[in-house]
Amino acid sequence: MTELAPWGGSRGDLEDLAEAVSLLPALPPADPGDRYAIRHVTVLWLKADKSEHTQRAYYADLAAWLSWCQRTGLDPLKARRADVDAWKTTLTVTGRDGVPRPAAPSTVARTLAGVSSWYRYLQSNDVTERNPVAAAGRPKRDRTSPLPALDEKATAALLDHAERRAHSEASWRDAALVALLFYTGLRVSGITGAHVSDLAIDAGHTILRYTGKGGRRDFVPLVAPALRPLRRYLELRAEREHRGLDDLTGPLLATTPHPHDRSKPGGKPLRQRDVWQTLRRLAAEAGIPGAASISPHTARRTTGTLLLAHDVPVQKVQDLLGHADIRTTRDHYDAHRHKLDSSPVHTLAQILAERRGGE
Repeated sequence: MTELAPWGGSRGDLEDLAEAVSLLPALPPADPGDRYAIRHVTVLWLKADKSEHTQRAYYADLAAWLSWCQRTGLDPLKARRADVDAWKTTLTVTGRDGVPRPAAPSTVARTLAGVSSWYRYLQSNDVTERNPVAAAGRPKRDRTSPLPALDEKATAALLDHAERRAHSEASWRDAALVALLFYTGLRVSGITGAHVSDLAIDAGHTILRYTGKGGRRDFVPLVAPALRPLRRYLELRAEREHRGLDDLTGPLLATTPHPHDRSKPGGKPLRQRDVWQTLRRLAAEAGIPGAASISPHTARRTTGTLLLAHDVPVQKVQDLLGHADIRTTRDHYDAHRHKLDSSPVHTLAQILAERRGGE
């Protein structure tokens, strides 16, 4: 699949998006005087109700389609279903060995969904009359997720290792990160996008407010094993900044000052890439099998799988993970909240407490 240079910023703001969209092929030049010019509308499509992760994925999907259109001399606004069917057979992915291979059915389906979303947005703004992807055949996805999940023993070992090695602000932050991922099941964007001000008390529970998929605001209770490293990290951060714990502001999990470069004072939110690297490093140190393939979604899938395996009702797991369709929870996470008092995160804390040391 063709990949163009992504925008440089970490927030996906309009300026960065506009620069990225200006690189897309097969579209007419930008017209500053036309507010409904296709490139301008494309920027707004990428921006509307999408996380940074989704923006990048949709951008890559659209870039692949438009690059194919350019190579074949096709005007994307005149494309028809037959063109989409011809294009999708050419989709490939490149493995770690550098060898291109046909894209998996799930990758093809996701790519078509991204391009179809673009056409629907153009239609809704009267930029085009047709969506050639709408009628194109979609490959069937596997009902079970190919992504890995950790078992109880490995999860507990990873959590224990992250805490036992913690001694500095940065290492306690990493321990808090791992605990938040596994004890809440949040998407990585919900954690990297959270601020200290998103912590609150509700009915005796410490909760974390976060922004979910589609920009929806929600909250999850934080159980003691997740609060412990988070509180210690915030205490060390407040001490370094010479302020009280209640006076802390900024990202919930932030970068720390560079020890030798004063131009890097820290305080920026962790990027998704930081989360991936931290998880894999800690997993490798803890001796977790398959550490090199662990991702933030591993934690999310582990949360759902462990809860379902211990007979937590699928409706509660669906609510915790924020799945719009219960079939996603049932089919992708059943491997073998509600919000506060009845939240399944409490059950998860009990499950892992039996495996963890020092609880």
